[in-house]
Amino acid sequence: MSSAFLEHVNVTVSDPAATAKRLGDWFGWSIRWKGDSLGGGTTYHIGNDSSYVAAYSPAEPPKKSDAVSYHIHGGLNHIAVVVDDLDETEARIKAGGYETKNHADYEPGRRFYFHDDDGIEFEVVSYAT
Repeated sequence: MSSAFLEHVNVTVSDPAATAKRLGDWFGWSIRWKGDSLGGGTTYHIGNDSSYVAAYSPAEPPKKSDAVSYHIHGGLNHIAVVVDDLDETEARIKAGGYETKNHADYEPGRRFYFHDDDGIEFEVVSYAT
């Protein structure tokens, strides 16, 4: 059997350029590609050489939802990002005005969670010892 890995996740956001900036500030990622996409929308691919987040916005502004993703079949519950220095990354996220929560330290690593401007939950984890 061959080895598999997750290449990207595609999420709908209100402003792909703003999402790209935040992901760059938080995780040191860069824009791999940006351009026109499905239905007259815009997509930015933000990440590194092996994986990325595709931040998509349709031509018509996306609608906000009060639905809890954990209660929807197929809901995106969170995006997990591995970092080398959890404390440094958390400081950058907090400096941007975001509240971190659900800190945990259990095998095999330490982690915390936060929500971005579009309500997308991120898990930030470090396996560094």
